[in-house]
Amino acid sequence: MIVTTTPTVEGRPTQDYLGIVTGEVIVGANLFRDLFASITDIVGGRSGKYEDVLARARKEAIAEMQEEARKLGGNAVVGVDLDYEVLGQNGSMLMVSASGTAVRL
Repeated sequence: MIVTTTPTVEGRPTQDYLGIVTGEVIVGANLFRDLFASITDIVGGRSGKYEDVLARARKEAIAEMQEEARKLGGNAVVGVDLDYEVLGQNGSMLMVSASGTAVRL
C-alpha cells in the first residue's frame, strides 16, 4: 500500500476517494527508561530508548491507518499527517496519530 504525505500519487490517477482513515497509538513511559533518559539529558547526546519507542509507536499508528484503508477497499493513503501529543498526569504517556485519505488508485 502506498502511503504518502502528498495529495496525489504521481502517475497514478485516483479512481475513488474512500474517506478519512486514522491510526492512534498511546505508549506509557517506563520508570527505568525515564531514569536513563534523564542521565542522557545531563551528559548530552540522544536518548536512544525514547527514539526506539517513538519509532515503534509511529510504525504502529501508520499500520493501523493502512488497515483501516484496506477495510474500505483502498490501495493507498494520501495527504498523511503525523501528530505527536504528550498525555496523562505529568506527561507520562505519548500519543502518536496518523491520518489521511484512503483512496483507490
